[in-house]
Amino acid sequence: MSFLDLLKKSASKAASSVGKQAARELGNAAQKTVRTAAKNAVQNVQANVGNKSYTVKFEKLPTSLAELQAMPEASLKEPQYAAALAIAALTMYPVNKDAALEMLEFLQGPRGITGYDKSFLADRFRDKDYVPRSYFAGAAPQNNYEPSQPYTLTFFENPYSRDNFKDGYLTLHIKSGGADSPRQVKLRTKPSTGQWFLWEQFLLSDIRVPVEKDPWA
Repeated sequence: MSFLDLLKKSASKAASSVGKQAARELGNAAQKTVRTAAKNAVQNVQANVGNKSYTVKFEKLPTSLAELQAMPEASLKEPQYAAALAIAALTMYPVNKDAALEMLEFLQGPRGITGYDKSFLADRFRDKDYVPRSYFAGAAPQNNYEPSQPYTLTFFENPYSRDNFKDGYLTLHIKSGGADSPRQVKLRTKPSTGQWFLWEQFLLSDIRVPVEKDPWA
């Protein structure tokens, strides 16, 4: 028997003993209780969505587009797959820029990679190569951002992550071992394929300098 049915049954019993007026009052109270419970349930669901987290582990990071496409995460059927592979591709940029750009173009799907994207990446990597790997578990300034293995990335949603979800967008957040506030990765879905693609990333802002590059360490 449902919660509402139980309330109705209680109201019916009360009506036989206290009269029709009392039954109406109890029924109104029951409806108010149900409305309050429903409202609380919705708020709880929304709160749980905001606390949702996703973990992706790689035994090996891809060094080429072919290697990336051979990984199960390259199906892009989950938003965290696209976000994690984007970080893996950015980690490759200082080693092989062309390979990294090919991977990013694949991950950006129909949007592709633009001249602005290339210029932005070149600027952000001009004097630092450690920012992308700071998102992997175990990476910190003290160990020069050397991640633990397997390479683990943990993303999470906040209460605003799904503000544009009905339009196909989801924003995930991830902590860096060298920053106090988390950074964002915005994904966009393609309904015809069920895939998620990289739309925007805010992963390359400055973080704390690793010990090996800090003259004051």
